[in-house]
Amino acid sequence: MSTPHVVVVMGVAGTGKTTIGPLLADRLGVPYAEGDDFHPPANIAKMSAGTPLTDEDRWPWLDAIGAWAHGRAGLGGVVSSSALKRSYRDRLRAEAPGVVFVHLTGDRALIEDRMSHREGHFMPTALLDSQFATLQPLGADEAGVAVDVTGTPEEISERAFEALGALDQ
Repeated sequence: MSTPHVVVVMGVAGTGKTTIGPLLADRLGVPYAEGDDFHPPANIAKMSAGTPLTDEDRWPWLDAIGAWAHGRAGLGGVVSSSALKRSYRDRLRAEAPGVVFVHLTGDRALIEDRMSHREGHFMPTALLDSQFATLQPLGADEAGVAVDVTGTPEEISERAFEALGALDQ
């Protein structure tokens, strides 16, 4: 890619944002930031208890991610964020207008299976239904690509890299 993008790797819980994000960042030669690290402790406590976050809970988190992305403008970077709603992506774009989204997509059964095998994560599989109910896929007017999450992490990150490259053409 000619100009380093700031990429937001998005999708419902369990699609592999935390796995694919660093692989994609490495492939692009830019730093990676884990979106979960931007959550205030109250958000993590709510999710750990199986309580979905409200929009009001998400605003400070999205603003913090947006500020990081803004600081990486022109330099490139990859950050993970569920960014499930258009309004969340709009909030990120308000802070960092040039962000590009990689929407990790997949079959619910595959995602639930992957979630059930991960350890040490605060997001329970019980919240997966609320994630899918909230999800608003990228609109045609939003800069980004959808990437299927079947296959190995390396295959998925390579598909994401190639899809991002096609955006520049």
